[in-house]
Amino acid sequence: MKQSEFFNLPKSIGKSSIILPKPIIIEHDGIKVVRDDLLDGGTKRRAFNVFVESFPDVKEWVYASPREGYAQLSLAYACHDLGRKATVTVPAGEHNWLTTESLKLGCNIIECEMGYLNVIQARAKEYVGTHPGSRLIPFGGDDDIIINAMRDTALSLDIEPPKEIWTVMSSGVLSRGLQRAFPDAKVYGVRIGHNTTKRERGRAETFLSKYQFNQECKEVERPPFPSSLTYDSKAWEFIKERASKGALFWNVGK
Repeated sequence: MKQSEFFNLPKSIGKSSIILPKPIIIEHDGIKVVRDDLLDGGTKRRAFNVFVESFPDVKEWVYASPREGYAQLSLAYACHDLGRKATVTVPAGEHNWLTTESLKLGCNIIECEMGYLNVIQARAKEYVGTHPGSRLIPFGGDDDIIINAMRDTALSLDIEPPKEIWTVMSSGVLSRGLQRAFPDAKVYGVRIGHNTTKRERGRAETFLSKYQFNQECKEVERPPFPSSLTYDSKAWEFIKERASKGALFWNVGK
């Protein structure tokens, strides 16, 4: 399916006034893959639209993002969709393509010379403290509104409830949304970068990727569809080795 055909699909989901195309599922190597790489901004654009529109008095949304963090682009799209301002703090230096695309959407990018996560988070918090009308989004979008938006997106899929689900996991927001949507499913997560806590994992059984967060996985390990090389693609080797035929994998971006 071409991307132009995908965006002409009539069905839509979400409690936001912005109507986005429903996720589609394409089978690859016996695995049912949710192809949100076909949506500009990926899966969290859906949830951020719902979250941002839930707070009409907030005119500017602020987020602290690792260089390779996908949420920066999701937020940029959500704020562009809804006519709000997006500000993202990132490590200084060469921009990842996600930051470049966020800039094109009008996102305000603040570079931090010391790019450790705690530093960019402190800079984002400081910015909110000096800019009335702005609000900080928790790391990874870890908020019940966002988790429930993920749940609602999953429940919009035209499928039988899956028995087995796989995701990549950092903050665990998507996984917990899927756990709420499909309480009887066996859930697996591949942890990358962030030291995911027991609370963030929920009931998922997890595996640790051998790659650092900012490392791209080797070409031979990548899935046969567009997938973030520093995020979703790192799950594919685990899925090929361990997943049951017909399991569901949620690919959040390209």
